[in-house]
Parts: sequence; structure tokens; C-alpha cells
Amino acid sequence: MTDGDDLRRKPPHIALFPSAGMGHLTPFLRLAAMLASRSCTITLITANPTISAAESTHISAFFSAYPRINRLEFETIPYSPTNPTTDDPFFLQFEAINRSVHLLRPLLSSLSPPLSAVVSDFAVAASFGPIANDLSQYPLRFFNPNHLFASILLSNARFFPKAKGLLLNTFDRFESETIDALNNGRVLSCLPPVHPIGPLEPSELEKGHPSELEKGHRLPWLDDQNVGSVVYISFGSRTAMSKDQIRELGNGLEISGCAFLWVLKISKVDTEDNEELQEVLEESFLEKTKNRGIVVKEWVKQEEILAHPAIGGFVSHCGWNSVMEVAQHGVPVLAWPQHGDQRVNAEVVERAGLGVWVRSGVGEREVSEREEIGEKVREMMSDRELRNRAKEVGEEAREGMGVEWELGEGVDGTY
Repeated sequence: MTDGDDLRRKPPHIALFPSAGMGHLTPFLRLAAMLASRSCTITLITANPTISAAESTHISAFFSAYPRINRLEFETIPYSPTNPTTDDPFFLQFEAINRSVHLLRPLLSSLSPPLSAVVSDFAVAASFGPIANDLSQYPLRFFNPNHLFASILLSNARFFPKAKGLLLNTFDRFESETIDALNNGRVLSCLPPVHPIGPLEPSELEKGHPSELEKGHRLPWLDDQNVGSVVYISFGSRTAMSKDQIRELGNGLEISGCAFLWVLKISKVDTEDNEELQEVLEESFLEKTKNRGIVVKEWVKQEEILAHPAIGGFVSHCGWNSVMEVAQHGVPVLAWPQHGDQRVNAEVVERAGLGVWVRSGVGEREVSEREEIGEKVREMMSDRELRNRAKEVGEEAREGMGVEWELGEGVDGTY
């Protein structure tokens, strides 16, 4: 890895959570200052109101002295026990903070960049621990050895040490820290060499086979749109939304005011998808947006769509194939992960600068509402900084596609 690659690494983002009293606050302020001096991004969580004037004064002075350290304030729920066993105001504040910790969940999940680690006071460890664990993006089924998906992964992963190498459809600059950790034994000491060989290019079959989108003469519609003006929406080949969510998404696209190309999937298995668009989407939506957007239910050549100059954003479930395809073309992403590894992938997309993920918003509730969908689509499409970062990722991806890689010794082995 070059020095330039090292400079590209984002510093860890660490949240510090002291409890009540100067004796608890002081070491956290010192730790925050020390970590900040070592290029860490720091967020200090402070509960309001504080008990003592000394705490309030020290906190204000600290943030004045360290303006680059972020402050995350949250209001504690008043605690007045009917039969108190103590009248010590600091002990009562300990309990008030513990009873209010759940309020931190949406605040922490929406931090950008996402947290790398949290350090909490022992007095709030039991209540804060579950929230910290929930910030891990690994699908819960990974932790359930009785789940079929987990058992398949575990049984096959045991073979990895016997392989001569592992090929990954990714590129070094997109996941440099992960690849470095895998190859330097920081994940498992017994792993064979890992080779990033992506993004993988479409085959000649994919390039030559006409899609239903082309058969319907809809690509010329894209040709008539302004550069970067169209948002493309697709959730992959096996993700089907509820009808309520489909309608909210449709209305959100209408509210956004953006031109759109929406590949709609109604059933998880395509052979079971027999409903017409008019049976799922409101007639008023189809009528209002007929000159501004297109909805299709057929398989499309996504690579060709993402490569089109009219496409300015991608609302995606963040399946890995889609991630690599959009990375190659440098199109900004609004991540809406659905299942499996997609939450992990969404975090990778965000860390790489390719897109945004609204952790406590769009896609994180049973049904996301149209107003928020419209707002987030509009924000993505108008964010010039995001567009520039995504463009840089695209340039790096295309450079990665030109890199020659070698299997080395053991080429006759299993990869």
C-alpha cells in the first residue's frame, strides 16, 4: 500500500459517554483530547441537564478549547422515585441517564461518518451496551448458528484456509482497510492471499443481449433527458417491497420533482409476478408522472442504464453486484438496504464516499413515508459534493479494472 493510500484512510470515529459528576467527566475529557490529538474523529455525549455548575462550566470550556470535537447532547427524562433509597443527586442522575439511554439510539445511528467504537462510563454500561451492539451492521442471522443461512456460511468458510487464494469482486481503493486486514492476518491468521479483481466487467452476452427495456424503446427516453437529471431506482433481482411501501415510494418520487426510471419488483420470484403496474401503483401517480418518469417490471441491463449520462443518482438496496456496477460509473447512491449483507454493503458505500445511508430514516422502518423519501431523493440529486466524491470513486474503479493481477504459485489450486 502506498503512502497516498494511507492518507486516504478515514480516521476512526469514536464516541465517548461519561456519566454524572466531575470524577467521571474529567477522565473522559482527557481521553477525548488525547484521541483527538491522534487524528481520531471524536463525539462526546453529554446528558442535560448536568447536576453541578462545575460540570457545565468544564464542558463549555472544553468544547471552546477543542472546536473540532463534536458534541452530542440529549435530554434526560426526569427521575423522581416515589420511595427513594438515597437522596444523593449524583446517584439519582446515574439512574436518570440509564433510563434515558434509549434516546441515544437514533442520534448515534445517524452520525456521519458512522461510529468505529464507543467508550462508555461503567455506570451506564448495562443500558448502553445493547445500543452499542446494535450499531454493528452485521445481519442478525450471522450470529444465529441454527439459521440455515449462517450454517451454510460457516460450513463453507471452514474451507477457506485450504484454498490457494480468495478472489473478491472489489478494488483496493474501495476497501483498502478490509483487504489489508485480510492479507495481514488481522482477521484470521490462516487465510490464504486475498486478490481484489473488480469491478468485473459485463460479459459479451450481457453486452449483446437486448433487454426488455430496449425492446420497449425506453432508452431513447433517457437520451432526451438532461445530463445527471434522472434518478434510477432498483432493488435487485430478489427484493420485493410491500404494496404499501411501493405506493409510498412512488409518491415520494413524485414529491421529489426528479425525473426517474424505476425498475419495480412485486414478487421475490419473478415467475410468480403476474400483477400489472396498474394493480399496484395508483392511477393518479401514473398519470401525474407519465411525462417525468418510467416504471418497468422487466429485467434490465443495469450496467447500460448506470453508464447513461442522464443518470444522476441510484436508489439501491446495495446488493454487491449493484455496488460494484455503480462504483464503476461513479453515480451517487441513496442506500436502502433490505436484507442479508446489504447493511454491511451500505456502510462500505458510505465510507467510500460513493453514497449516503439514512440509518434512522428511509428504509429503516416497516414503511418509509413519502415525504422523507422525496426529501432524501432530492437531496441526493442536488448534492454536488456527493456527486464529485462519487465521480472520484468511479475513476478509481476504472483504474482498478486496468490493474493486472497474478495468481502466482499454486495456480493449479482451488480459488
